[in-house]
Amino acid sequence: MLVRKLNSCKEFIAGDNTILREMLHPRKENLKLRYSLAHAVVPKGKTTYLHKLKTSEVYFILKGRGKMFINGKSAPVREGDTVYIPPNARQCIRNTGRAALKFICIVDPAWRKADEKVL
Repeated sequence: MLVRKLNSCKEFIAGDNTILREMLHPRKENLKLRYSLAHAVVPKGKTTYLHKLKTSEVYFILKGRGKMFINGKSAPVREGDTVYIPPNARQCIRNTGRAALKFICIVDPAWRKADEKVL
């Protein structure tokens, strides 16, 4: 059984300038998963860099409010919302709230640096 504690996962700055902690990644552990799972934070008043992934991605908003931008369209997001981001979509998210925006990222197939391009 694998139980992962958020605080035991190393925090780093992703290519899109999001504060990330990778929770599960099949290339880093012996896991039979296609996807990777990460916890993301965008500080108050910040926006991630415009980027795209070759793979699909899902955000589940845990805390805060934001504005999601995908391929030139935008929509407000808040706690409890799920966002599907198709492969190769130009995307970023802006924190429009009064505190950190926190969300879960699922990338399928699992995230690889070679699959991401900051625009």
